Amino acid sequence: MTNGGERLVQVLVTDDSPLFREMLLGVIGAEPGYRVVGVAGNGEEAARLTRALRPDVVTMDLQMPDADGFAGIARIMAETPTPILVLTSVPAEAVTFKALSLGALDILEKPPPGTELSAYGQTLRSRLRLLAGVKVIRHPRGLRSTGVPTAELAGRADLVAVGASLGGPRALATLLRALPASFPAPVVVVQHIADGFTEGLATWLDSEADLEVRVARDGDSLVAGTVLVAPTGRHMLVGKGRVRLSNDPPVGGFRPSVNPLFRSAADAFGPRVCGVLLTGMGRDGADGLRTLKQAGGYAIAQDEATSAVFGMARAAIEEGAVDRVLPLDEISPALLELTR
Repeated sequence: MTNGGERLVQVLVTDDSPLFREMLLGVIGAEPGYRVVGVAGNGEEAARLTRALRPDVVTMDLQMPDADGFAGIARIMAETPTPILVLTSVPAEAVTFKALSLGALDILEKPPPGTELSAYGQTLRSRLRLLAGVKVIRHPRGLRSTGVPTAELAGRADLVAVGASLGGPRALATLLRALPASFPAPVVVVQHIADGFTEGLATWLDSEADLEVRVARDGDSLVAGTVLVAPTGRHMLVGKGRVRLSNDPPVGGFRPSVNPLFRSAADAFGPRVCGVLLTGMGRDGADGLRTLKQAGGYAIAQDEATSAVFGMARAAIEEGAVDRVLPLDEISPALLELTR
């Protein structure tokens, strides 16, 4: 415990640059409540030290000699599942998101030259504390079906609206991979992610799925088989056939926020929309999903067993805003029934 009563966050730092490691040690340790318990120069060393030291969270570079960060993430998640924060200098590269598919929880840009390190340190420490409280899972697949009746779902949705936060990129990839290019409804997505990473996320999802995935532009048409992802720093709203981007103030601290998307979908589509709330911290999306359900739409939440963080979905369930709670692998089949 620290003087303020908060739990000590123990961090393993992984990077092949001694200078960058030294900088991280300085910014992580700039406040009480954080301690770097070890440093690693490649992914193999990070996996070994994670087994030995049992840190609360691991920071992971991706491009390192001998054993890169991808190999390190895969070994850590197979042997000693631990929250992993990827630090990268190339946020726009789609390959970066392979790290999330392997089990890393979150991603943050390395500070560019000239960055004010005190501000960066506050962001980094806040992210580390958030991740340190997450219980990660080793094997998210193979879970029991909840048995959604086909007759209950068939032919109800002309739009699918999805909200996600922490752990969302990997969940989105799983969901979208299971939908065919001929999927008969447009899909709109709000994913909480660090500034600068949305383009890379959309590019990566596009490479993983048969559907077309791209960042939404103001006025985009809603087209069947196309997935539009809300851009950094703007709310995404839907009307009759089009997307509108908004600079309205953050909702619950988020812009984009899931709530405005769900509420606009309820207004525009009424009972002809399905809202899906995936893994994530907090309660963004719960109120909007309740509005969507009250308008006659169908509401699905990812279950606790397959969620990296059972926060947003839990909040919606507790509010009575959900029709079905499904394991991640069963959400796509439900969407296919809803839109057939």
